[in-house]
Amino acid sequence: MISFFSKLFIKNADDTADPLVRQAYGVLCGSAGIGFNILLFLIKFIAGQMSGSIAITADAFNNLSDAGSSVITLVGFKMAGQKPDNDHPFGHGRIEYISGLLVSVVILLMGAELFKSSFDKIIHPEPIAAGGLVIAILVISICVKLYMYLYNRSVSKKIDSPAMLATAKDSISDSVSTMVVLLTTLLSFWTDVHIDGWCGILVALFVLWTGYGAMKDTVSPLLGQPPEPEFVDKIEEIIIGYKDQGVLGLHDLVVHNYGPGRVMLSVHVEVPSNGDILALHDMIDLIEHRLARELNCSAVIHMDPVCVDDEETNRMKEKVAKIIGSLEGKVNFHDFRMVHGPTHTNLIFDVAVPYDYPMTDGELVSCIQNKIYGLDENCHAVIDVDKECR
Repeated sequence: MISFFSKLFIKNADDTADPLVRQAYGVLCGSAGIGFNILLFLIKFIAGQMSGSIAITADAFNNLSDAGSSVITLVGFKMAGQKPDNDHPFGHGRIEYISGLLVSVVILLMGAELFKSSFDKIIHPEPIAAGGLVIAILVISICVKLYMYLYNRSVSKKIDSPAMLATAKDSISDSVSTMVVLLTTLLSFWTDVHIDGWCGILVALFVLWTGYGAMKDTVSPLLGQPPEPEFVDKIEEIIIGYKDQGVLGLHDLVVHNYGPGRVMLSVHVEVPSNGDILALHDMIDLIEHRLARELNCSAVIHMDPVCVDDEETNRMKEKVAKIIGSLEGKVNFHDFRMVHGPTHTNLIFDVAVPYDYPMTDGELVSCIQNKIYGLDENCHAVIDVDKECR
């Protein structure tokens, strides 16, 4: 149904990099979620009152909260699709993450409320009057929630949306909780065993765990997380593709995510210091425009001139490369240059290491400095340490 309506109402539905297309998918799925969840709330509430089951009634109100979550998702996508303005020059894309965070908070609140009501049912147990209609309602509810999970998960992958993924996780948690309620109802129908409250506790714990996972998925991009390795690989592939035109390497890549489709990146690109500055600058402009066109991002490239025709510098650079290569873990260096003085020579360069590197920055710098000093007592290393996400 969602695929049919997306093709019917969303123009250029396959162009998911377009913010307007993403917004349309969010509004469509949010609207469908509101309708489905209100319907499920009504029929489950009736079933809960008919059977006297606290688990079914709690599950009904869980669906009502899901309708509220769908409203949050819908509003979030509408607001995230707004164009940049004076107060928000980078757009409003992170509102989508905030809406996903609110959905996860609602899930956690419902899980806590369900835990409380289930605990009360354990202390004060009551018999469940289950009939064929109640059981049929629960089966239909499970099927609907599974369908909602499938289309929300599909859309979340299609448009790369943490908010839609949180909604999908909410749907699967609802289907599992309703399945447990159904099994409890059947057990009470066929036997004299009443475990309504205990099953409610299990459902509540599952809902809480789902809410925690959904919150984790939406908090990470808000706090700032490393770019996907595939995205970095594409950036490097495009830049290194200009090797024949003067690109020697790249480093200090930084990616800022201001919401889906609103990515800004900066990177240092090494070029020969003896090259034609105008031609190299034109090449850098071409790379920036290509990154913007193919990766839908705003790119700023700093051009780093590298000495390539000085034999002494190249010879010392090779020696430093062997020292760096002998270190534990993944360590790289860049921006290497030599500055000669009357008493000693400074070797100036940056070292890039992962955030979880076993040595502290001070220990690493001292280690490299001592090794270089062992090669040539006249050489002093001036080192800055950079952190890499991969």
